[in-house]
Amino acid sequence: MAPVAVDIDDWKPRVGDRLLINTEVNEGFLVHSNGQYARFPLATGQRRWVSYIGRYYNAATPTWDWEIQSSHIKGDRVTYGETGRFLRMYKDGEYRTAYGIHSHRDAKEVLASDDRFYSMGCVIVNESVLNIIEDTYQLNEGKLKVRSRYGDPFTDIT
Repeated sequence: MAPVAVDIDDWKPRVGDRLLINTEVNEGFLVHSNGQYARFPLATGQRRWVSYIGRYYNAATPTWDWEIQSSHIKGDRVTYGETGRFLRMYKDGEYRTAYGIHSHRDAKEVLASDDRFYSMGCVIVNESVLNIIEDTYQLNEGKLKVRSRYGDPFTDIT
């Protein structure tokens, strides 16, 4: 039986859900353990070297297996959107990275664009999708598995 797509507005988080990110075409997927999924647009990092917050690095969003393990409120409402929420991603279960999922003041315009390589490496979503991701994170006791891939993130899911 093929997985069934659900409109993101009808999505109901469940224990065991995960977040998949395709950095090639800037699409996200919330996925239930039964394969049912909801698709939504997102923005990822610019594909260039940048100097930002005292660092010089390639701003393309890394293609890793991550886990959201903490939630923060940031004061910068331009970078982090109207609520300032920032869901931090960790690597290898314990390494706290500078990367996370958040909204942005200009998220509506950015997500409507054909070129969504916009951030300094983080994943940008609109506030309503951020609500769903945060609800999923909380439902899963403060841990949400995230996979980012250049191309099909569904490949080799275990």
